[in-house]
Amino acid sequence: MYRAGHYGASLVAYAPVGFVLAALGVVEFAVGGAAVAVAGAMIPDWDQRVPFISHRGPTHTVWFALLVGAVYAAIGAALGSSAGMAGVALFSLVGGAVGVATIVGHLLGDVLTPMGIRPFKPMSSVSYSLDMVKAANPIANYALLVIGVVVVVAAVGAGGAIASMLGV
Repeated sequence: MYRAGHYGASLVAYAPVGFVLAALGVVEFAVGGAAVAVAGAMIPDWDQRVPFISHRGPTHTVWFALLVGAVYAAIGAALGSSAGMAGVALFSLVGGAVGVATIVGHLLGDVLTPMGIRPFKPMSSVSYSLDMVKAANPIANYALLVIGVVVVVAAVGAGGAIASMLGV
């Protein structure tokens, strides 16, 4: 997929996190997390700018998603440090979830293409591809973007409604 498609796929993967945040009454964080997911959606494709790293290689694995999640968790911990240990734990958890969801969304977008990915390499070289659309298909990319926006708005809206009903 291209940029628009990856934005949408990352939003779809982030939607459950946004739902939980909104249901906990922190809609601002849910919206901010969506923005962070979009901002990080293209991180795996930085491999195209690094010599000696193949495209859809190590940056297109679950291991890379966990690494990015750990980095986001550390950033979250730093941001939550002024709120004590509970703030560090909460911000770290949210940061890690946003990081993992962002990269998993990118990977899911690439699974839609004929080239697919090998998400468990080097443990397994099995390639996963749904072979549904070419990465360059503008209709597929923009449709995925629209789907991502609709899904994340619905998730955050539903979470906010639950928080409102519960008086959170």
